[in-house]
Amino acid sequence: MNPNVPQEVIDAFTSYTPGLPYFEAGTTTVAAIGDGLINNTYKVTCELQSNFLLQKINTEVFKHPEQVQHNCTYLSTYTEMEFTNIRIPYIKEFAKEQSLYQDSNGDYWRAFEFIEDGYSIPIAENPQQARATAITFAKFSAAFDDMNVEQLFETIPNFHNLNYRYQQFDEALQSKLLERKAKAQPLTEDLINRNRYKKLYDEIASYAAFPKRVVHHDAKISNVLFSKKTGKVICPVDLDTTMPGYFISDPGDLIRSMACSADENCIDFENLHIRKDYYQAITEGYFSVMEKSFTTAEKKYFHCSGLLIIYMQALRFITDYLKGDIYYKTKYTEHNFDRALNQFTLLKSLETFLKKEYNFSC
Repeated sequence: MNPNVPQEVIDAFTSYTPGLPYFEAGTTTVAAIGDGLINNTYKVTCELQSNFLLQKINTEVFKHPEQVQHNCTYLSTYTEMEFTNIRIPYIKEFAKEQSLYQDSNGDYWRAFEFIEDGYSIPIAENPQQARATAITFAKFSAAFDDMNVEQLFETIPNFHNLNYRYQQFDEALQSKLLERKAKAQPLTEDLINRNRYKKLYDEIASYAAFPKRVVHHDAKISNVLFSKKTGKVICPVDLDTTMPGYFISDPGDLIRSMACSADENCIDFENLHIRKDYYQAITEGYFSVMEKSFTTAEKKYFHCSGLLIIYMQALRFITDYLKGDIYYKTKYTEHNFDRALNQFTLLKSLETFLKKEYNFSC
């Protein structure tokens, strides 16, 4: 037994099979999997039952785990009842209609089917994978077009609220860490000079032409399962941040994470750029699905997605740097500063790219 997983948790999820009497699991083994930054995830291998995925919810990030589980359950039920064309891993119950288990230490656990044929890719290896990923997240949002988004909780309040992130940035400018403040000044001035992106977000959040949608909020290729047999997408995973949001979030995340020539930890700023073939694969793939769902206003401002999300991430990194690295884990003293500069460099590259290729700016 893995020492990080109490035996009572394994017993709970292996002692009940919906619709059947008590069923022995036989010998079980537990192995940690994945490199998720938030929840701890394990594969539970059972001798006499189907294997399953077990997760311990990080309550430092998700203050209300019951709301996280409500969202996952509601989305799962909706996909089944409405016969949508999107698959998500089914939720394993430990008792009738109960799927969130609190152990004697007060920790929260839940389980999902383990998709044996599935595997995840950390980085898009080609534009085709990027396109398939974008189409997957677009189909995910489109599947819930007719759902009342108010049925979902906001699992991380203000997660992609650019107005809120700018307020945090503005407060951090009063930092008493004077050396950091001085080092960051040229970059913070550049970010302030682009506060038009914050103003644009305010407009998006104010007008009915930009409706709230079901948005994944962590759209990246590592949150998609591909088939080992066919190489095709099976389904999106990690729905904990799925909640009401605006059209910019998922395509913006996809552009930020896949259209860039290197990730946010790259310090080769001179060579950091937007890759045309990846950008086109992402935006064309996503738009091909969501075109029928988008309003006229969303279509008009679609290419703002990457600009707003990358700008927001630059704000978040420099804010954390000015506050003394209290949120993001860092590997060296200037890590958050370098991440912020990375994102600002990427933002400038995207601005230039959009003006050249699409004659677009915002």
